[in-house]
Amino acid sequence: MASPWEVFLLSDATGETAENMVQAALSQFREKPAILRRFSNVRSKNQIYEILDRALASQALVVFTLVNSELAQLAYEECDALGLACHDLLTPLLRRLAEQVGHSPQEMPGLLHGMDEEYFRRIDAVEFTVKHDDGQECRNLHKADIVLAGVSRSSKTPVSIYLAHRGWKVANVPIVAGIAPPPELLKVDPVKVAGLIIDPQRLHEMRTARLVNMGQNPRAEYADYERIEEEISAARRLFRKQRWTIIDVSTKAIEETANEILHKLKLN
Repeated sequence: MASPWEVFLLSDATGETAENMVQAALSQFREKPAILRRFSNVRSKNQIYEILDRALASQALVVFTLVNSELAQLAYEECDALGLACHDLLTPLLRRLAEQVGHSPQEMPGLLHGMDEEYFRRIDAVEFTVKHDDGQECRNLHKADIVLAGVSRSSKTPVSIYLAHRGWKVANVPIVAGIAPPPELLKVDPVKVAGLIIDPQRLHEMRTARLVNMGQNPRAEYADYERIEEEISAARRLFRKQRWTIIDVSTKAIEETANEILHKLKLN
């Protein structure tokens, strides 16, 4: 049997609709199995950039159902810039329906799945997580169920959002070389903190690709291999000193990283 390939599914709601549609289509291609990677509650530009960087590493097909027209357009343009094959499942249908009914769509994610207690719990978790992304609102770190720490481009944001969709309030804090971490982070109960580590070569490739895509110099210090090695070594020393759980994200999909975090923090 042929080796599996990957499909990245991006949704600003649960992603169940996209997954069901792709699964139905893939049933016609059983001779070439695919691995589906589902990313739910994708509602920011930063999330799209992070996820598509991961898709680039495996040259995955990107399929998205984003009711927000601006984010859908961004996903399409970013895939085009990265040379990734993509398919927008929702926008063409929304446009045709708008023509039929005579007004624009509401662009409200998740209407299909109702608004029960579980739904609102997850919404609260997502709102908390978005507000506490990338070191924002550090004064509220103690309110998080999970705190993620890691260097730039170590998947903090997509992992946080994935966990939030499962109902966990997550904050993430960047670890920057030469800059002391915020004191609020060091006061958080260590049992709630996971430090994300990534292979230096993998991180070098991701950062270089990001600089190229942004039209910046790929030889900048941000993507310098030796500097990256120093960053990761310093981060690992900090994680050990603080007795935080260490998670290596180098070869893991978002959901695999999330499940390992929940397991090692004894939350599942």
